[in-house]
Amino acid sequence: MTLPKKGSRHITVGGTSYRWRVRHKPTYDQGLGWSPMTFGVQLATDPGSVLVVTLPHHRLDNWLYLEGVSVRPALVAKCITVALSEGWAPEHPGSAHQLKVTQEQIVEWAVPVVNPLYL
Repeated sequence: MTLPKKGSRHITVGGTSYRWRVRHKPTYDQGLGWSPMTFGVQLATDPGSVLVVTLPHHRLDNWLYLEGVSVRPALVAKCITVALSEGWAPEHPGSAHQLKVTQEQIVEWAVPVVNPLYL
């Protein structure tokens, strides 16, 4: 499985170049706040395994104006670092590596939680 190049963003962590992407529109479940925010990461060239990150908050574009998080490059870089320490090998083909970020990690990493009503 690879990420579409259209709409993906580049990031370099530890001298390695990656591409990451958040789905353009929320799924039905994400729109209603039933499922959390997710994004994918893979190597920029010769991708192997994909990293799928699940955050403990909603998308900012959910339909019920629930609190959410904005995925920023600093958060993506931290998730890549954590996944690599857990054994994710992005250069080897295989199944996706799942990284589930906890609320405690969000607080520790100082990720701002936003209420879309106040944007």
